[in-house]
Amino acid sequence: MTTRPTPLPLADLTRLHDEILDWFGRTARDLPWRRNVSPWAVMVSEFMLQQTPVSRVLPVYEAWIERWSTPAALAAAPSGEAVRAWGRLGYPRRALRLHAAATAIVERHGGEVPSALDELLALPGVGAYTAAAVSSFAFAGREAVLDTNVRRVFARIIAGEQFPPAAVTTAERDLATALLPVRDAHRWAAATMELGALVCTARSPRCDECPVADLCRWRAAGYPAYDGPARRGQAWHGTDRQCRGRLMAVLRDAPGPVPKSALDLVWADAPQRERALDGLVADGLVEPLPGETYALPT
Repeated sequence: MTTRPTPLPLADLTRLHDEILDWFGRTARDLPWRRNVSPWAVMVSEFMLQQTPVSRVLPVYEAWIERWSTPAALAAAPSGEAVRAWGRLGYPRRALRLHAAATAIVERHGGEVPSALDELLALPGVGAYTAAAVSSFAFAGREAVLDTNVRRVFARIIAGEQFPPAAVTTAERDLATALLPVRDAHRWAAATMELGALVCTARSPRCDECPVADLCRWRAAGYPAYDGPARRGQAWHGTDRQCRGRLMAVLRDAPGPVPKSALDLVWADAPQRERALDGLVADGLVEPLPGETYALPT
């Protein structure tokens, strides 16, 4: 947001809270991490949902929770099994970080996910967003939970802009904190996230379904187009990310070590393939073994 928005009048702020929370109460999706709000279930869902749609997360999440229902259960398993169970969610380093977080929870907190924000932030792989989300959704904490969907909702309704900045700003955090209701802040976090995911979407917002369309400054201004720095798309075909994914798929599906010759078959560009494999080893996702073989970490 290029300027700090003027706060809503109190009456409008009350309406904003009431209308969005009422809408959420009527339309919220029945998601397993909303039914099972144990801190560990919430943490697992938040790791998996980073940059990944709900539809892809659901089957992996349910299998994961059934297999590793506590941090101790995951910590007792080899980290490579976490990577294998991550499947095709993408960004498999998240699996290693979640395994490391589970290990730290066992070692530092007796196997219980901590509720204090500073203790959450000290866990491997837990940044400001994940810590705030776990605190809010698992412990009903009064935290500003700023994912991409929430940021877009606030940019449009409050700042009158189509999209938020590329990175979270101090002004955004201050605004999100100021918008927190006195009660049910955790439901507000979930409701604004849902509004951005289902109605106030990036490409085709359904303003006719928005419970607060008449309060939206972007709509009132005539939907001005985004005029900030170019927004980068997520390239995939032919990239190192795609190459890494192909290599990881072979390793996940193999019952044991994989010879280098088998990895060579899945990607024709040899320099790119070698670069991707070296990166996977450096990231701790793949272990090189004797005899030019490779495997998931143990």
